[in-house]
Amino acid sequence: MENVSPLMEKLYDFIMTYGPKLVGALITLLIGLWLIGIINRSIRKRLEKGNMDPSLRGFTNSLVSIILKLLLFISVIGMVGVQMTSFIAILGAVGLAIGLALSGTLQNFAGGVMILLFKPFKAGDYIDAQGYSGSVSEIQIFNTILKTPDNKTIIIPNGGLATGSTVNYSTEPKRRVDFSFGIGYGDDVDKAKKVLLGLIDADERILKDPAPFVAVAELADSSVNLVVRVWANASDYWGIHFDLIEQVYKTFEKEGLNIPFPQMDVHVHN
Repeated sequence: MENVSPLMEKLYDFIMTYGPKLVGALITLLIGLWLIGIINRSIRKRLEKGNMDPSLRGFTNSLVSIILKLLLFISVIGMVGVQMTSFIAILGAVGLAIGLALSGTLQNFAGGVMILLFKPFKAGDYIDAQGYSGSVSEIQIFNTILKTPDNKTIIIPNGGLATGSTVNYSTEPKRRVDFSFGIGYGDDVDKAKKVLLGLIDADERILKDPAPFVAVAELADSSVNLVVRVWANASDYWGIHFDLIEQVYKTFEKEGLNIPFPQMDVHVHN
């Protein structure tokens, strides 16, 4: 029982010394988190009114939230009485160790920032990058998510996307659709060109300006190949691609134009 009194005195001294600081730090923490929530909502509303891509809005909002919370945490630690010089030194050492261990992750984070700043693509764009193709579903802090036409999900790290080559098929409103059709040697080339131009003219999705282009491109081993180049709105690209191929096949047959295919003659000698 004799040791209880000194222990209580030490406890009382500790409460009197650090109690007000702890209470003040707790109040500051709660108020700070409340203010950060208000700031985040305000930033989100401003970004929604702007022209920033929806997926990048979340990226920016998350980044601002992390920075503000980190600053609040440092302020609260200082209020409790922790020496900031020692704390920052320890934090720097820990940060260096974590940075070395997570260098790839930090590279992906930096890649996400680069995508945010330079905007090589946005949500909804159809891109070809890192050996994959698909529509950009979401741009996250470390990864970008693609959706393929057959509904597969592809997750690509932002580091490679920011430093590698990317083909964006959605940047321009118009795209050129290229075809190559073969006819047999001896077929009427002028008739084939007339048939192709007629099919092109009948498709309202194909633009008149720039004008369609049809010409003989190659005298191949078993066919005379004609190149066809037409322009269309990007949204009509694949529809025109598949429809014109089908129409050419059906119409060439009706017009007596042959579509060559590989053949092999086998001679059997007794």
